[in-house]
Amino acid sequence: MARMDPVARRARILEAGRAVALRQGLAATTVRDIAAEMGSSPGLVHHYVDSMDGLLAEVFELVAREGLETTRAAVASSGSPCEALRAFFSTSLRPGHGTAFQLWLDAWAEAARRPELGATSRRLNIEWQSVLVGIIEDGVAAGEFRCAEPESAAWRLLSLLDGLVLQMVAHDISFSDDDVMTWVAGSAERELGLAPGALTHPDAVLRLAPDRSSTPSTSSTPATSHTRSPSEAAS
Repeated sequence: MARMDPVARRARILEAGRAVALRQGLAATTVRDIAAEMGSSPGLVHHYVDSMDGLLAEVFELVAREGLETTRAAVASSGSPCEALRAFFSTSLRPGHGTAFQLWLDAWAEAARRPELGATSRRLNIEWQSVLVGIIEDGVAAGEFRCAEPESAAWRLLSLLDGLVLQMVAHDISFSDDDVMTWVAGSAERELGLAPGALTHPDAVLRLAPDRSSTPSTSSTPATSHTRSPSEAAS
């Protein structure tokens, strides 16, 4: 192996770790595997790496951040909050299913045993949610969305997206990318007060659903409380 300065050597170790982890998963990646990928010895890897936990955390972030930055760029180039939300969903299958998403599953599974990997996974997860919160807040400010709790709405939508992709990757459930996009976009329409189809049909005219909470009643019958009594709740 050609001589390299320490920074270049460490970058080479990370790239080798990335290749191995994408091929066989984080849990199965060892120092010996990384050294073999580099054509070097385990001792050289140990010389530049403080711990395997830290190395796997860096390898995971290297892969996971690629998807995050792709989504951020797509969101930033969008012309409106609604377009940004479509871009978020279309680019952020965390960061796509297959081997890259498999690393997310590995990171979640290993988090309890590897604290640095767990901390990295949590931090990146919060970064994904923060991107979505920003889109929702921009949409509310622009009058495109209605949402009283953007933080909570973002977690619900992100959890739905993750759960559906997990089913595709881990369990080979037979639904498609288009199915995932349709279901998540439909949920977002309901969360954000959008009319059905506002997100699932890109050419549709954006419109808010009627705000039933503020629509005055046309009935002459006095309004009654919607609170259920104990006897009604038990029936």
